[in-house]
Amino acid sequence: MIWENTLKDYQHYLKIERGLSLNSISSYSNDINKLIRHLNNNEIDKNPFSIDSDDIQQFIYESSKQLNARSQARLISGLRNFFDYLIFEEYRNENPTDLIEAPKIGRKLPDTLSEKDIDKIISQIDLSKPEGERNRAMLEILYSCGLRVSEMIQLKISDLFFEEGFIRVTGKGDKQRFVPINTFTIKLIDQYKDHIRIHIQVQKGFNDTLFLNRRGKQISRNMVFMILKDLVQKAGIDKNVSPHTLRHSFATHLLENGADLRAIQQMLGHESITTTEIYMHLDRSFLKTVVEKFHPRKDG
Repeated sequence: MIWENTLKDYQHYLKIERGLSLNSISSYSNDINKLIRHLNNNEIDKNPFSIDSDDIQQFIYESSKQLNARSQARLISGLRNFFDYLIFEEYRNENPTDLIEAPKIGRKLPDTLSEKDIDKIISQIDLSKPEGERNRAMLEILYSCGLRVSEMIQLKISDLFFEEGFIRVTGKGDKQRFVPINTFTIKLIDQYKDHIRIHIQVQKGFNDTLFLNRRGKQISRNMVFMILKDLVQKAGIDKNVSPHTLRHSFATHLLENGADLRAIQQMLGHESITTTEIYMHLDRSFLKTVVEKFHPRKDG
């Protein structure tokens, strides 16, 4: 019973605190349920607070017989997140998965959209409705500035420095950075802000929040996911598209057009250049063209 109650609390945390989708919550829950079944089948009397690394290692070993390397790594990651939550809630002092190494797998390349696909998605927005102007401005800023969805929904009107051509973004760890914004996106945001937002009855505490829902509060990340998912479906695009896909597309399109990787790193707010390097998944013909165009020995 302790496992079931703890899992319910964890699911609530994933939904409310982390704002994960039902599919993600189900995936995380499946990892824990597999562990619970393993303990029951082997008559191991351990609860979430007493289970140790040896028990987890045995479970991983048994599971590895049926899972490929990527699925095994994902399972370990799911368990690690669960026990990190228990530490966060002060149910445990240590994570029993810390000493367990996940199998080495190739880095998964992010999905991207073509500029044509992005235009097609945005064209599905119904601009006859007030929220249409808001939705278009949100998607344009995600793509043209490469923001995380959490960064976009937290944008303040006081973060807009349009005369200078920048917006101030608060990223992970509350670190702030200035990101350039183009005149087209500025125009869409001003249009929403000056003609749509002013008619919304803003709730207390959200006067400076840029993107509001119908109730005058900050729009949620879940709502942004739902809006985009609906537009992708209407556009007939058969890809798993999320707001992060627009961020990936922003970085990829900049790189394809010759932008410096360090500049992209700064705009994305990546701590390490190695994180940004994942966008170097361009085809060999493009890389060959870059060398031929820019290397000093190109004519040698």
